[in-house]
This record gives sequence, C-alpha cells and structure tokens, in this order.
Amino acid sequence: MRGKAKTREGVVVSDKMDKTVVVLVERLVQHAKYKKHLRRRKKLKAHDQENRCGVGDRVLIAETRPLSRHKRWTVRTILEKAV
Repeated sequence: MRGKAKTREGVVVSDKMDKTVVVLVERLVQHAKYKKHLRRRKKLKAHDQENRCGVGDRVLIAETRPLSRHKRWTVRTILEKAV
C-alpha cells in the first residue's frame, strides 16, 4: 500500500513553458553544530495542465510519477494569485 504523496508550498518564478511552471520552494533547516536556522531554496518544475499559474502565484504542488526529464511534481491548487 502506498503512502500519501509529498506536498510542498512555493512561489511560481517562471511560467514560460507550455503546461509547466517553475516553483521556488523554501524551507528552514537548523545547522547541526551551530544551531543557526538556514534558509534552503529549491526550484522544482511542476505540471500545470490548464496553464492557470502566473509568476508570483503561491501554489501547492504534489509529488507524482516522472512526467518528463525534470518534471516530478504537479500543481494541486493555487493558494494565492499574484497582484
């Protein structure tokens, strides 16, 4: 039995491709020795079937099967549209 798909929240930084958006996901991690909180960023490509996302939108993405060479995520919902 499979577990739940991973979900991440991020901001769309590029929508130039057809049916694909680039989402910047930020997370805070604590340094093992110095205990300082560090900001880690990752750009993930996500599938956007209807091309609804625009630059600056806050989206929820979910992990899925590989859709192309770099695309392993799909846009689940748009949480907040850019102004």
